[in-house]
Amino acid sequence: MEMTTNEIKKGNKRELEGVVVSNKMDSTVRVRVDTTQSHPVYKKVVNKKKIFFAHTKEELNIGDKVVIREAKPYSKNVRWIVVNK
Repeated sequence: MEMTTNEIKKGNKRELEGVVVSNKMDSTVRVRVDTTQSHPVYKKVVNKKKIFFAHTKEELNIGDKVVIREAKPYSKNVRWIVVNK
C-alpha cells in the first residue's frame, strides 16, 4: 500500500467523493455524495444521494469536489473529515 507524506491511513476507513453544498458553518461543510444502485426487483438503475457533515480547516466554496474520510466524532452530526480538495 502506497502512502503519500500528507496522507496517513489508519485502519480501514471509508472514503467517499462528493460535492460541497453548504459552507455556512464554522470549520464544517455539508457534502452531497451521489451513488448509483440497481433496483433489486426491476433492475433499473436508481440514483441515490446522501448528505454528510465533514470537518475541515480549509475555506471551501459551494460546488467544490472533495474526498471525505470517516473520522472520530467532532460533534453530534460531524463524523467525517475532508481529506483533500
